[in-house]
Formats: sequence, C-alpha cells, structure tokens
Amino acid sequence: MAHVNPPEMDGWNLALRFGLELVALAGIGAAAWKVGSGGMRWVLVVVVPVVAAAIWGVFNVLDDPSRSGAAPVEVPGWTRFAIELLILGCGVAGLAFSGRRGLAVGLSVLVVVHYATSWSRVTWLLDA
Repeated sequence: MAHVNPPEMDGWNLALRFGLELVALAGIGAAAWKVGSGGMRWVLVVVVPVVAAAIWGVFNVLDDPSRSGAAPVEVPGWTRFAIELLILGCGVAGLAFSGRRGLAVGLSVLVVVHYATSWSRVTWLLDA
C-alpha cells in the first residue's frame, strides 16, 4: 500500500502530536485507575495505556510523515485516522471521567489545533 507524495509536517506539529499522545495515554491511565480497585487498579493503570500505545505504534500507514515512515502492520489511511481519533478521544474521556475536566478540554482543543494545522496529512490519510 505505497502512497505517493505524503505531505510534510512541521517540527512543532510533530512535537505537539507527541505531547498529545502522552497526555492521551495519561488520561487513559487515569480512567483505568479510577475504574480499578485494590491490586487490579495497578494492573489496569499499566496494562491499559500500554495496550493503547502498542496499537498506536503498530498499526500505521506506510510513509506517514508523522511517523518514521515504517509500518509494522500496514493499514489503510482511514483506519489509521480512526485509531488516532479513538485513542485521543479515549484520552479526553479518561481525563474527564477521572475529574480532570479542564485538562480534558485543553486536550480537546489541542487535538483540533493539531489536525487543523496538519489537514494535508488528514486528507492524505483519507485518500490513502
């Protein structure tokens, strides 16, 4: 599934994207902490974000400019975009669920900024 002319991304947007990923994983972990209890709480707070990070890292579009270009498991662009929205959305929901509504709103705004400023990548993914 090679794609022609992947768009370039600015360094600041790549840095923003990395921060969004980390905050989303923290939000997912916060929700896992709130849902769990006892020893299972510790298992969930580690396992759930690790699974989300593995999904984020494994399922990719070949030559994606926001990544190394590698795709351990190559998927269509729309699938990758759905994975991103799902994980970032779960991060927002996790922050809100765990009582960090201000952070949830902030993450939501920054996700919109990221995708708005990398719209060429979004359209490339949806056409891929």
